[in-house]
Amino acid sequence: REQPEEKPQPAPRQIFQERQRITGLPLYLQGYLSARDSGCQEFRVYWTELRGTMLFFYDDKKAPKYSQKLDISALISATSLHPDGNSSAQFTLMLPNGEVELKANDCECGKEWKDFILTVTKLSVPSDESLLPGQLTRMHEVLEKEKKRRITLNNSCSTSLKRSSPQTTMPACFHAVSRQEAAELLAKNPSSGNLILRPGSDSKSYAVTVRYELGAPCLKHYRVLAKGTSYSIELERKVTLPSLQDVVNYFVTQTQGNLKPFVMQ
Repeated sequence: REQPEEKPQPAPRQIFQERQRITGLPLYLQGYLSARDSGCQEFRVYWTELRGTMLFFYDDKKAPKYSQKLDISALISATSLHPDGNSSAQFTLMLPNGEVELKANDCECGKEWKDFILTVTKLSVPSDESLLPGQLTRMHEVLEKEKKRRITLNNSCSTSLKRSSPQTTMPACFHAVSRQEAAELLAKNPSSGNLILRPGSDSKSYAVTVRYELGAPCLKHYRVLAKGTSYSIELERKVTLPSLQDVVNYFVTQTQGNLKPFVMQ
């Protein structure tokens, strides 16, 4: 009796190359993680990859396309929770738009995930005395790769924007920084303002990062597209303005002066 033909499975190298092509980001850590949003009751298990400052969740270890992704570049904190009865490690990522809970199979694995996430988002290796020498070496290697990636990204953003920008004078609150670096600047220098204009993550657009003080600090990011000689802010209803300075002025005016352009003192 003939056996049914098995569907050929892609080779690990092919999977890696396809994921690299789709995400366009370097791989720093991978493994199984369970995840749930703060409003969900049940965890769901994913094959997870940490690439740059993004977490990519795959339904299957061999799936070339991710099912979900999470931008952790603006991470506020990563807090460990007490292990449950199965000795699993659970921790919570606090992000500007909410919380996400992650859980690993064991405490050691969970601690490693949390420390790698902190390394790439805060650009420093956590001072964790329980880290093994091999883990420390890997984290320092990842830290250097991420620093170089940020520098390359910022340089390419600045070059691309200078070429494509229809205006020659940039607003004083423009800074060639990443999303995470903009958040850190606003948090560390509140007296300098709370609105930054920066390059967009795709190197072709701009973004506005603002920090509101609504009881607790709240970060918001708005995409600004250059269209010919005008600029369009992606809000619920798009707003199109003739210059980037007008974009900055729009945010200041609409918030009745609660937002102030960030200019280093």
